[in-house]
Amino acid sequence: MPGEDGALAEGLFAPITTTDELAALTSGRAWVRAMLDAETALALAEERVGILPAGTAQVIASAARSIDLDPGEIGRRARLGGNPAIPLAEELRARVEGPAAEWVHWGATSQDIVDTAAMLVVARATERIDADLRAVCGACAELSERHRRTLMVGRTLLQHALPITFGLKTAGWLVAAAEVHRGLTSVRSRLPVQLGGAAGTLASLGDRGPEVVQVMADELGLVTPAMPWHTNRVVMAEVAAVLGTLAGVGAKVARDVALMMQTEVGEAFEPAAPGRGGSSTLPHKRNPVGSSAVLTAHRRAGALVAVMLDAMDDEHERGVGGWQSEWETLTSLLRLAGGVAAQLREVLSGLEVDPEAMATNLTLTAGVLLSERVVLALAPAMGRAAATGAVQEAAARASRGTRSFADELIGDPAIAQHLDASDLDRLLDPRGYLGATDAFIDRALRAYRGE
Repeated sequence: MPGEDGALAEGLFAPITTTDELAALTSGRAWVRAMLDAETALALAEERVGILPAGTAQVIASAARSIDLDPGEIGRRARLGGNPAIPLAEELRARVEGPAAEWVHWGATSQDIVDTAAMLVVARATERIDADLRAVCGACAELSERHRRTLMVGRTLLQHALPITFGLKTAGWLVAAAEVHRGLTSVRSRLPVQLGGAAGTLASLGDRGPEVVQVMADELGLVTPAMPWHTNRVVMAEVAAVLGTLAGVGAKVARDVALMMQTEVGEAFEPAAPGRGGSSTLPHKRNPVGSSAVLTAHRRAGALVAVMLDAMDDEHERGVGGWQSEWETLTSLLRLAGGVAAQLREVLSGLEVDPEAMATNLTLTAGVLLSERVVLALAPAMGRAAATGAVQEAAARASRGTRSFADELIGDPAIAQHLDASDLDRLLDPRGYLGATDAFIDRALRAYRGE
């Protein structure tokens, strides 16, 4: 029977929606190492403030470095106590030589070690996620600059609406990705150590408890909280929310890319590579496999965020089943969000854009796309309601017959007395009806660059 680490790194389905690096950073071994790091930092902090005899922390740290256990075995032994910190502390104590063994896990409760380990796993995994997310932002910014004047159809409710530019679309992606990156950065900067002892008073450490917390936090690169947070799960909820939001932002981009890859649209394509996007039966297929993986991760992530929020109602000073439900949930969220960031980085950095297809799709409605502009030009003379009715009828005739929208407009005497052919040529030119597109792209880029 395979161990826990093999379940994701070598499993059948999970590698599709994450990366080997994220699987390793959140594996059972990564959690064990984080718990041992917490135990080591605890001993070091207690020695520095004078609770442990000099030299004790080094002996404990040396023993912790020597431990290389099968996480599955630790998990099976954890069934008796309900969490893995108990058997791991026992194992560490058995490895420590001499009287230092008595000082292992001194003054801590098992939740202190697991919660601190969770913060370390989050910090280490999100460092990788952060790198991919920054690359996603960079790719969006580059696409926005390069395609700020690449005309395409803007679609609302999946229908042709108004002309936009592809640069405007990618600027929208950029703003969303940059916002979630700021959220991730904020959460990462506030990850707290956990040390409260059995009931959150640190009574076992006397009046030196707060100092131990400070030293332990500094040693691990975590924040010193105002007080222990055994049943205050806000930080866990915030981590889950930003990871779920990342998945949601990725899903929006992935959905757009997948729709643009449709045969009938053909405006943009995921990067090509041997075997990428292939079909088991149809040699001609080029499937949006990266987008599919992102959308799959998003569907799962939303449910996992709900689990993390539901776990916030821990009872009194230590909860029953709430914080315990976070471990695998958080692990999966980190893997899925990390997979989203990695997939988006690959898709956007190699996105193939077809401006000619975009231009062709603009002509599919024979000018009807600019009907709003025509109404606005006629409204001062005809009134808004009359102008709208006349333009709607012209559009309907164009869609049913063989004449263009322009011909139907000029063929209506009520319209022709206010607009001539040259007016309509100008009004039906999509390049002239882009509104604040350039300004919005510039604002998105300035916000991304911190200008």
